[in-house]
Amino acid sequence: MTFAGFMELALYDPAVGYYRRARARVGTGPGADFVTASTTGPVFGELIAAAAGTLLGPRDPKEFTFVEIGVEPRASGEPAGILAGRAHPFGAARTVSVGEAPALRGPCVVFANELLDAQPFRRFIFRGGAWRELGVALRGDELTEIELAIAPAADGRFGELAENWGPAPEGYLVDAPTGALLLLEELAGQPWQGLFLTCDYGKTWRELTEATPQGTGRAYRHHRQEINLLARPGEQDLTCHVCWDWLEAALARHRFESIAVAGQEAFFMQHAGDTIAAAILAEAGRFSQRKAALMQLLHPALYGQKFQVLSGFRNA
Repeated sequence: MTFAGFMELALYDPAVGYYRRARARVGTGPGADFVTASTTGPVFGELIAAAAGTLLGPRDPKEFTFVEIGVEPRASGEPAGILAGRAHPFGAARTVSVGEAPALRGPCVVFANELLDAQPFRRFIFRGGAWRELGVALRGDELTEIELAIAPAADGRFGELAENWGPAPEGYLVDAPTGALLLLEELAGQPWQGLFLTCDYGKTWRELTEATPQGTGRAYRHHRQEINLLARPGEQDLTCHVCWDWLEAALARHRFESIAVAGQEAFFMQHAGDTIAAAILAEAGRFSQRKAALMQLLHPALYGQKFQVLSGFRNA
């Protein structure tokens, strides 16, 4: 099968998929595999809510439902989501877990944090003067990487992937984040209007094809990057950088406007500056956990430049 087909099973199979198992994945506790901005504490949700309010402009946030997609359950059993248990300006807030249909309607603020990077991606390699697609085969009791002829996706959307690319250095690897685009198309294609926001790490298509010769596909387990993407299927996270060009174009196709991609630091400083200033002034005389969280979210050497934010607004 293609690598994307393998990844769909390894991450999302209802019985054995990594994201379908009842286990802790996010956090710093025993057995967790990675941290995200949501693990820094409540300040992340406050900044997202403040930025959303700014981007809504003169519109009343109470007219919108805040919908967070791809929410991880908490080991404690407490309500999950970045706004859980916190005051917010929206008329309502709800979460959509992995495997649950989003069912988006009416005025919404649709938000996802590090969801698109965990969607299945296709892998292509330039070998022997031609592009080939990388796949996965079971030989004996071991999974192994194989090379396949390039097959278009079922809907033909990616039929030109790699087939029409020019030559590249021998062994150049491109991880094409097709699943991220398909998920965004699914979300944007539903009958809702309002603001779309997602925080993730990504690159432009030019960067993916010219500046990442080893691809961007990675596996993570117990806070360590794993080299073998085929090892421990269902027990390790698989991810790759999203392609911002593709996602911006998808929003435009679905009539979104004011589409922009910004570094997380710049995004929060521009759209949630008052909230940041108030948090700093409230504890001006001491260094607190709240300030530490702000530094982690904004500092260029931490999350500030590592992550970007894509936003866009669609009228009714």
